[in-house]
This record gives sequence, structure tokens and C-alpha cells, in this order.
Amino acid sequence: MTNKGYYCLLLCLFSVLFSFSQKEKDSTSIAIDQSPIIANETLVKKEIDPLRPAKAAFYSAILPGLGQAYNKKYWKIPIVLGAIGTGVYFYTRNDTQYNRYRDAYKNRLAGFTDDEFYGLISDDGLIRAQEQFSRNKEISLLVTFGLYALNIIDANIDAHLLQFNVDENLSLSPHYQYNEMENTSDLGLTLNFKF
Repeated sequence: MTNKGYYCLLLCLFSVLFSFSQKEKDSTSIAIDQSPIIANETLVKKEIDPLRPAKAAFYSAILPGLGQAYNKKYWKIPIVLGAIGTGVYFYTRNDTQYNRYRDAYKNRLAGFTDDEFYGLISDDGLIRAQEQFSRNKEISLLVTFGLYALNIIDANIDAHLLQFNVDENLSLSPHYQYNEMENTSDLGLTLNFKF
């Protein structure tokens, strides 16, 4: 190879080196960092426990209100206990009244005249009262079981909903904007989804 060939080769190498160095020192270029843009401190990862709803429902089935305590919704416990307690109260009250009228009717059938309703209520009235309190007893039992099942369902659904991500990065909000140029107003919805 001749001297001209060496000089051309050296000139090409220098031009390549100077072109790379100019790109690094250029004030108009923007240096992009290879590190991730999202900082680790802003990301909060919550573990999702797929058995949490089943545990909450199981605890509520064992003892009403225990599933709500497991979900840390302590304000619901008095509501659950009050609702189920009210159903039990009306069941026992109707059962007591039914037994009173039934015992009085049995005493009259046996020929006794010393029951508490003698002279006030006829035999037909005792039969109707027994039917009414028996029906009320059955209704209050159904309502109590319905409230018990609602307690279990509430604990299960609440445990499901506690695991949803509801932070500010995903929001749907209405907005109102006044346009001064046209003297009009705009009303709309804004969907924000940030990564």
C-alpha cells in the first residue's frame, strides 16, 4: 500500500473518531439516559390474595361480623349483629306468643277453663292467633336466614373489592371549561390513565 493509501485510511479513521466525539459534545443533542423513567419509590405493589374473599366468607359464616372484621370494616359489625339479632328477637317473640295461644287452646280442648284468655278470646280466635303467630315466626326465620346470607355475601364482595386498584393514575372525572374567546362553555368527561 502506498503512502496515499495510508493517509486516506488515517483520514477516514480520524473523521470517524471526530464525528463520534462531536455527537457527544453537541449542545443541541439531548442525552437519553438508559435508566428506567419510572422511579421505584412511586410504584407500590400490593399482593393479591386470591383466597381472601373465601376466607372472609368463611369467617362470616362461622360468626356473623367476623368477615367484616377480617376486611377491616369494623363499622359494619354492629349493623350485621343488629340485623341478625332483630330477626332472632322477632322469631323468639312470635314463638313465645304462638306457644301461649297453643297452650290455651290445648287446655280448652282438655276441658279446663283456667287459661289466661278464657272469656276474652273464643276457640276460633285462638286458632287464628296460632296461625298468625306461626306465619310470623316462619317469616322472621326466613328474614333472619336472608340477613345471615347477606352478611356472608357482603364479606365476600367487600374482600373482592378491596383488591382493586383505585388510585389516581386511573380516573374518570367530569370537567367544565369556559372558553373566553367564543364566550361559551364546554362540559365533558376526562379519562386519565397514567403508566
